[in-house]
Amino acid sequence: MFSHITVGTNDMEISRRFYDALFTAVGGRTGVFDDEGKLVYIKDGRMFMVIPPIDGQAACHANGGTIGFALADPQAVHSWQEAGVAHGGTAVEDPAGVRQKAGRQLYLAYLRDPDGNKLCAVHVMQ
Repeated sequence: MFSHITVGTNDMEISRRFYDALFTAVGGRTGVFDDEGKLVYIKDGRMFMVIPPIDGQAACHANGGTIGFALADPQAVHSWQEAGVAHGGTAVEDPAGVRQKAGRQLYLAYLRDPDGNKLCAVHVMQ
């Protein structure tokens, strides 16, 4: 469906600590900086990147935008959210748990990263 997702940041080191914690909490690897200074995470050929805005302006989050991460089970969803909160993120919306969406049962948790980007961890239960 997608090849990459990019979020902006105003502090690469804070973002590195936050996203390293999120991804390693669910079995991923820490990010690496490429030759252009982008922080890159790769899984199954897809990339998640963190960058300072190219135009030199301050990074800000998308109003109404959410980036979702598919996780293996409800425990992974909890581990993901706990790691995010412990590394500068903020839990938002309802507590982690089961939701009925579009005829499916989903286990969800939401966070905002240190720059305000809205993130979601989801496990499809049925």
